[in-house]
Amino acid sequence: MKAAVWYGRKDLRVEEVELAEMKDNEVQVRVAWAGICGSDLHEYEEGPVFMPSQTEDMLTGQKTPLTMGHEFAGVVEKVGAQVSGINPGDRVAINPTLTHGNKHEDVDIYDGFSFIGLHGNGGFTRFANVPQDNVYILPKSLSLQDGALVEPMAVAVQAVKESGLQFGNTVAVFGAGPIGLVTIVAAKAAGASRIIALDLSETRLEKAKEMGATDTINPGEVDAIEAIKHLEKEGVAITFEVAGVGPTFKQAIDATKARGTMVIVSIFAGPIEWNPMQLTGSGVKITSTIAYSPTTFQQTVDLMGTGQLKPQGIVTDQIQLEEIVEKGFETLSNDKSQAKILVELSGEL
Repeated sequence: MKAAVWYGRKDLRVEEVELAEMKDNEVQVRVAWAGICGSDLHEYEEGPVFMPSQTEDMLTGQKTPLTMGHEFAGVVEKVGAQVSGINPGDRVAINPTLTHGNKHEDVDIYDGFSFIGLHGNGGFTRFANVPQDNVYILPKSLSLQDGALVEPMAVAVQAVKESGLQFGNTVAVFGAGPIGLVTIVAAKAAGASRIIALDLSETRLEKAKEMGATDTINPGEVDAIEAIKHLEKEGVAITFEVAGVGPTFKQAIDATKARGTMVIVSIFAGPIEWNPMQLTGSGVKITSTIAYSPTTFQQTVDLMGTGQLKPQGIVTDQIQLEEIVEKGFETLSNDKSQAKILVELSGEL
């Protein structure tokens, strides 16, 4: 079968691969749709970031070259001998996080984690073997294409939970890329009264409005902090840093009101220069999050199923596997009007 295999920076190849033998605790999924994530783009442009390029990953036992893709959904083809509760024909979304599982579920990812599709073979291919615990059955109200959006939506749900957002809070989201957009969706669902989106792309800001932002600011045209404080004199209660660059990191702190919270959601390509004294006079709290707990992933499936979370609007293109380099990764690198590009592997089965 064909797969998109990562060999190194700017070296992603669509080539024939062999599917590994399925283990007794695994489920074989015929992949329908898979999304290109910002972390995938980091690997393509700057990697290895997560990719185990020299030694085998501690949880997957694999190293590069690896099949990428960790935002995917499909139909169960067959199940291992030890699998229960999942049957061939089930429509499923995949939670790609693998952990030691020796702590409470809200902290075990920070004790060491790996990602299917980054640390081990993933979903940019026709078939994928995944552990039973990583398979979540989709409700009838969700399509398989919707299923490929569960993973990024879960990232945002976890970030909003981490922020402690309460009904009526004001929010600013720095960066209106795919994760910034779903963070807007999650913040709106959680009861934010004002959601300010900031980005240098007017196209992305228009999309942010579509997804639920009440106000938009282009920092390339106005002073971002002045513009925010024109809307909210004391600053906003919560800021989400979803751009992953030094200027927005500092702006997110400055935009947060005294004793408010700034949540780092983005992945930074490298170190930034920052003076912690920026916090001293305001008491702003900084926290961060990566991925999600199993509970959050299931909640995301459930909330998307009821329509309380609607991330579908972030999809800006659909492509075939053979087009993944030029129309996928290269397009995302060069065209910032794009948000989420989905790759069709088997379609709506």
